[in-house]
Amino acid sequence: MSCDEKVDCGRRRLLVATATVGGVAGVAAAVPFVASMLPSERAKAAGAPVEVDISKLAPGQMMTVEWRGKPVWIINRTKEMLDSMAKIGDQLADPKSDKNMQPEYAKNDTRSIKPEILVAVGICTHLGCSPTEKFKTGAESGVDPNWPGGFICPCHGSTFDLAGRVYKSKPAPDNLEVPPHMYLGDAKLIIGEDKKA
Repeated sequence: MSCDEKVDCGRRRLLVATATVGGVAGVAAAVPFVASMLPSERAKAAGAPVEVDISKLAPGQMMTVEWRGKPVWIINRTKEMLDSMAKIGDQLADPKSDKNMQPEYAKNDTRSIKPEILVAVGICTHLGCSPTEKFKTGAESGVDPNWPGGFICPCHGSTFDLAGRVYKSKPAPDNLEVPPHMYLGDAKLIIGEDKKA
């Protein structure tokens, strides 16, 4: 049908122009909205692997780094600490780490790649509080005369051993999480990435 027939040409041009402008405006409005849903550089950095130098971490000491907004503990356990862990298996809820709270390579008695170095997320598996370290043993700990050292959650009393394994009959249902990690050398760790990633 031509312009001379039943539809006014001016009206047709106005409808086409209005539809075109409306479409362009819709796309222009959608672009910032969609872009706002993409992760920011800060968010990408927060989820990125973290490289850690543990060369100055002396035996018996702990350091904390942040990965994905969570505190990650790195503990250089002494021989005495490792020996004390072997004696308390019957007191633990999941001594063999059967629940999937660690990568396969950390599913062992020490829950670590190297027996002396523990890497664990310092967040209680009960309600997300942060346990405190209680490395002193026995009566000196102020916990219990038989305390072998470990972690206590001050919020609800969950206790964990020096491998982050939870004691029986405590509010926390699971052991502390062991994040994916690997060694880049004797004194360098990367947290948030492993050979499988």
